[in-house]
Amino acid sequence: MQLPPLPGSSGGLPVQMVLRSPDDFKTLYETGEKLKTAAYASGLFLYVQNDLSYDSPQAHISIDNAKASEMGVTMQSIADTLAVLVGENYVNRFNFHDRSYDVIPQVRGGERMTPEDLGRFYVKATSGALVPLSTVTRVEMRPQANQLTQFGQMNSATLEMLPAPGVTMGDAVAFLQSQPLPPGTSVDWLSDSRQFVQEGNRLLVSFCFALVVIFLVLAAQFESLRDPLVILVTVPLAICGALVPLWLGYATLNIYTQIGLVTLIGLISKHGILMVTFANHIQHHENLSRIEAIEQAAAVRMRPVLMTTAAMVAGLVPLLFADGAGSASRFSIGIVVVMGMLVGTFFTLFVLPTIYSFIAKDHRAAAKSPRARELATAEAPDVAL
Repeated sequence: MQLPPLPGSSGGLPVQMVLRSPDDFKTLYETGEKLKTAAYASGLFLYVQNDLSYDSPQAHISIDNAKASEMGVTMQSIADTLAVLVGENYVNRFNFHDRSYDVIPQVRGGERMTPEDLGRFYVKATSGALVPLSTVTRVEMRPQANQLTQFGQMNSATLEMLPAPGVTMGDAVAFLQSQPLPPGTSVDWLSDSRQFVQEGNRLLVSFCFALVVIFLVLAAQFESLRDPLVILVTVPLAICGALVPLWLGYATLNIYTQIGLVTLIGLISKHGILMVTFANHIQHHENLSRIEAIEQAAAVRMRPVLMTTAAMVAGLVPLLFADGAGSASRFSIGIVVVMGMLVGTFFTLFVLPTIYSFIAKDHRAAAKSPRARELATAEAPDVAL
């Protein structure tokens, strides 16, 4: 199991579901076992482990108060006797051959192995007589929780799960979130599942913010709201291509793949800018229709687009074969950007021209406007007579 590369992430299996409840640990254990059974039945998980179990036997000593009072045995004397005989309490230290040792008084191991052995101990009554503990007590074996943990100041149990091959983190978390829970029981997450749940919405907000910023910059550059839409039409398609390796299980949706996806938005937009800028220039100066302009732009700009993609992919290939410390993070960034660039370039060359022919601005009309003629005259070089 590869340890998480991010600081603050807990180790262990990728999906860790924390059940929190004000109820006792027995109820919490039963809830965890029901979820464990449902997880196995779903076929989405190869391994499910509940860290809370009730397989630890514990001896419970019940005191007959009436009989103890009758025989002059106090609760304090019973507690003191058990503490000395089986409590393993440190009382002093002694030196032997220049070494110091702890003094821990207790009964021999063979005389305290079973619950019945506790009844053979003697406790001193107020009269000075020695009374067997079996006379005033009853020993009963009960199952006890192996650990008593709390999460967020509430009793907790953690289910660690390993998704089956081909099962994404989103599918695993969505299934667990759909399971019914008793009233008062809440869920938290650890490990990779915590990062997925906390940053899922943030990723969408980051993408939307990046798209809005790029759209506003392009709208100011092209002085149009339709041309930026044409340029950004390949962004969702490129992102879909970048998510294919994640769907195949080569990487997970983590902070590094998110960085790669945001970077991909800016890189793939450059291809659209190259084609749309050249098509607008042809419309303006050669008085061509949108279809004719984008056809010529696709043919002329195909080589720069392919060379840009080839250079970018070649620069990222070393990340795909990196090894050593941090190789998983570099691979996550590389695989997302490489696949996104390849798929986005394909759609830029074949899909963007179609979208341009339908919704792009007709720059022939702008070229015929008085303002355009005035600017063209101002830009024309002076001719000496």
